[in-house]
Amino acid sequence: MSSQPPRVLSTEDLNTADAKWIGLKKINWQDRKGKARIWEAAERRTRGNSGIDGDVTDQLAAVAILALIRSKTRAFPVSTVIIEQYRPPLGKVVVELPAGLIDDGETPEEAAIRELREETGYEAQGVLDSGSVLATDPGMTTANMKLVILDVPLDAEMVSPDQNLQDGEAIVRRVVEVKSLHGVLKEYYEKEDHVIIDTRLWHLAAGFDLAERLRRDAIAP
Repeated sequence: MSSQPPRVLSTEDLNTADAKWIGLKKINWQDRKGKARIWEAAERRTRGNSGIDGDVTDQLAAVAILALIRSKTRAFPVSTVIIEQYRPPLGKVVVELPAGLIDDGETPEEAAIRELREETGYEAQGVLDSGSVLATDPGMTTANMKLVILDVPLDAEMVSPDQNLQDGEAIVRRVVEVKSLHGVLKEYYEKEDHVIIDTRLWHLAAGFDLAERLRRDAIAP
């Protein structure tokens, strides 16, 4: 079968009763002055039991992964891997961190290691950090996520292991030096008109860049 760029063929309204992955909720709430108000939100239906205490809105659904790829012989600078994949809601290729849903009975850290292996081929040897539960788009959806930072040591030179993509996945990986990440993301907008950067990845890269500028005392434009 020949390969062709993905594209949106059509869109239509979806009855929430027919939706497999997302439900729509009408939230009746009260503001600080006691006034009754209404909010509309989307709710992920694939949220499983990840061992997070609290009600269903506190149960963790997904992880994003920052893989720190390093050479034991210092053959290359500390790098990370980002991915490109087509996202139908936007009709564009999105540049983002590796990420995925947590399977039932799986810890967030186990999910992060598995998703990194599947989407990029890189095998993590340890967890450097596993943060708190984070809101992804709190004005729109109940979806949440953890950022898990993984240690990926390589014996010497950079390698490109085989990906283990699931059926229907078309993911392009790209290894980038951490110190160059912000500049690389800027280049996407300069060279490509069919891509968009994921907010979380951009904020992370901007944070790295700001930290470096603060270190050099170079905040001025």
